[in-house]
Amino acid sequence: MVIVLRASRNNKTAADYYAAGRSFSGPQNGTAIAGDYLSAASFLGIAGAIAIYGYDGFLYSIGFLVAWLVALLLVAELLRNTGKFTMADVLSFRLRQRPVRMAAALATLAVCFFYLLAQMAGAGGLVALLLGITAPAGQYVVVAVVGVLMIVYVLVGGMKGTTWVQIVKAVLLIAGAACMTVWVLATYGFNVSSLMQAAIDTAASQGVEDPEGLIEPMNQYGASALTKLNFLSLALALVLGTAGLPHVLMRFYTVPDAKQARRSVVWAIWLIGLFYLFTLVLGYGAGALVGPEAIMSAPGGVNSAAPLLAYELGGTLLLGFIAAVAFATILAVVAGLAITAAASFAHDVYASVVKDGRPDPGAEVRIARRTVIVIGAVAILGGMFAVGQNVAFLVALAFAVAASANLPTLVYSLFWRRFNTRGALWSIYGGLISCLTLIVFSPVVSGKPNPADPENNLSLVKDPSIDFSLFPLENPGIVSIPLAFLLGWLGTVTSKPEPDHEAKATEMEVRALTGAGAEGAVDH
Repeated sequence: MVIVLRASRNNKTAADYYAAGRSFSGPQNGTAIAGDYLSAASFLGIAGAIAIYGYDGFLYSIGFLVAWLVALLLVAELLRNTGKFTMADVLSFRLRQRPVRMAAALATLAVCFFYLLAQMAGAGGLVALLLGITAPAGQYVVVAVVGVLMIVYVLVGGMKGTTWVQIVKAVLLIAGAACMTVWVLATYGFNVSSLMQAAIDTAASQGVEDPEGLIEPMNQYGASALTKLNFLSLALALVLGTAGLPHVLMRFYTVPDAKQARRSVVWAIWLIGLFYLFTLVLGYGAGALVGPEAIMSAPGGVNSAAPLLAYELGGTLLLGFIAAVAFATILAVVAGLAITAAASFAHDVYASVVKDGRPDPGAEVRIARRTVIVIGAVAILGGMFAVGQNVAFLVALAFAVAASANLPTLVYSLFWRRFNTRGALWSIYGGLISCLTLIVFSPVVSGKPNPADPENNLSLVKDPSIDFSLFPLENPGIVSIPLAFLLGWLGTVTSKPEPDHEAKATEMEVRALTGAGAEGAVDH
């Protein structure tokens, strides 16, 4: 709160509130991106997935990291040069403003909602573990507290306060994970093979059917064609989703120019890659020292692996520190998501659609602040439903929505001169609606039995008697992403180009590649 209050002193204009006055350097922004990206899913979800499933859990880390190469090569620099505050600035640059901005804002809000669900679920499980709260009502209170804190952060600090919180949190999280990694490796003589064998031995002693599966692929996804297809769909969503995540894309506007945008992505890749190597050791360490049985029976379920490992290594003190870091992680990411959703609504819907690009002075930031309160309330309600779900898995759904609704339209806008408004609308709405529909009728929402507890399903709807799952895959990416690309192409070729599309396309190309005319750019 001290950081947020200090940073909020200069929040006078929309550029200050949304883009931190474009005052951050590449390394600072790269650290903040790492702080934003290394969410509860990265720390709690992946460590838990590796502890329980071994090799297959690490595939989340690989997917999340490889995705940054797509972001670096396809969107980072071009987006910084063509946009101002939000992704919709880029999409509507040479298309009809109102319908495209409206569609982009809806897609942004959908991605932010799924991501917020994951963070709230992580917060509920974490504090439940720390305070020994087992009753659902207690976890609901925790979710509400996180939501209220997030609202205060964003209302007061804006993007500058949020960014500094993310920088501090990234340093703490990476340092804490590094400390635990060295501790675990030292316990096993710095021999990774010994660590993996210990994890297998612990799993065998706790009655796991195939303990050797911890070091073999397809332990979680099985050998059937359907589960392999499920894995492929997940991988596709993870790798393509990052380049369409609105809260990550918005970070590129907090730097002064495209060179710093590139530098920030390179810094982010190194920091995130290093952290994901730590998760491998932390996951197997939790499997070896805590064991899958203790992890799954803890209040936070699979998300409890890292905190329980901290308790096993350093007792209450280390558990307290790691839980505090994880809590800061959740707050920082939730604040970043909230400001992105608020900026999208206030800048794209209110200022550009309702006020036709001419909002009253100060009104845009005022509307953004009110939006934060609404988003916080929705996130709190959604988070209560998501308590107990694996947060890495919930984030994968957000990635699927981002890859389906945002990425195809961004790629077409930046690289296809013929692309027009109908193509953009078909691509965004087609990707968004198909992805959300398939999620609703998938085992994620209903009908996924829990072998350990037949009374409660593993789905969001716990009641085993309610089952409306019609789509067999848990992640819809393999269907919705190609469909969005196809609809974008089909919408474009079946309609006329924009009246001045050649001139606009040329202007956008020059601006995207050189930065001439970009926000804060220096003309050479």
